[in-house]
Amino acid sequence: MIRLKDIALRANVSVMTVSKALRDARDVSTATKARIKQLARDMGYVPDTFAQALRTRSSKIFGVVIPAITNPIHGRMVMALEERSYELGFELILAQSMGTVEREETVIRRLVARKIQGLFVHPVYRLQKDSRAYQELVAQRIPTVILGHRAPFCSHFACVETDDALASYQLTKHLLELGHRRIAFFAGLIVSPSSQERFAGYRRALREAQMDVDEKLVFQAGSTIEDGAKAALQMLNESTAATAIQADNDLVAVGCADALLNQGVKIPHDLSVAGFGNTLVGEYFRVPLTSARQPKHRLGVAAMEMMVRLLRGETVEPKRLAADLIIRASTAKPPAQPLKKP
Repeated sequence: MIRLKDIALRANVSVMTVSKALRDARDVSTATKARIKQLARDMGYVPDTFAQALRTRSSKIFGVVIPAITNPIHGRMVMALEERSYELGFELILAQSMGTVEREETVIRRLVARKIQGLFVHPVYRLQKDSRAYQELVAQRIPTVILGHRAPFCSHFACVETDDALASYQLTKHLLELGHRRIAFFAGLIVSPSSQERFAGYRRALREAQMDVDEKLVFQAGSTIEDGAKAALQMLNESTAATAIQADNDLVAVGCADALLNQGVKIPHDLSVAGFGNTLVGEYFRVPLTSARQPKHRLGVAAMEMMVRLLRGETVEPKRLAADLIIRASTAKPPAQPLKKP
């Protein structure tokens, strides 16, 4: 590992001069700075950010906590955060909560112990109104931005979110305009504010069409491909006469559609299927999915803009971005006869 002392010996200057040159101190000439910086690059010098944090109390590190990097929604947001962090001269430390409260609180505390200057977190939603880890963030005045909707336990922080209610409303309205009247809804996690909003949008579109929500058409489908497949098979077994399915997210929709196709159901000839999120897995599925396009990259950019303002001591307001309706091959007019159990 190259040290400041090694650079100083090669440059024939003091360690203090090297340190000042790399920090752009005013009392070092421009020519000396350029020579030392070039020498540092040639020697492969990498700053010890932890040591710098101890000296300056400024780590130039952001923490990011998401449920899982495998989720395509989180991946795009993290990409935007990393790109902007790099431009600002910050590093990013990524941690996964794996969807559990206990792990989330542990990784948040570990990041705080690393002297992070700010935290981005997609919460593990829960019914409890309080969370000790989030209370500690407030007490320690750690600038924090919520990647998603706020809930009571994280209501103290700024957030960036998608207008899920409006996007879901547009999806249901699209199916209604195609002529569907038996639209099944594959709901997400009950404690998730985004899932609640998506169901609210579905309900609003039905009410505008002077229709009530039929509880027989609502299935708790979770959030994964496996969850979607299970819900699809359950729906087939219950013979609901549904002509369309609106899923809480693209992963559920893909699992659902895959299970239906394996049962001999033709999409969209027998059943239309719509997702939410506009992920690559949905776009390139064997029947490309109609979906709501979440502005994943723009959410990350907006989150970083909030963080910069928080670091300046400014007050920020929650930001809500619209999602676009993307119509693909998985939705069409309903069949003349409702699907019968295969």
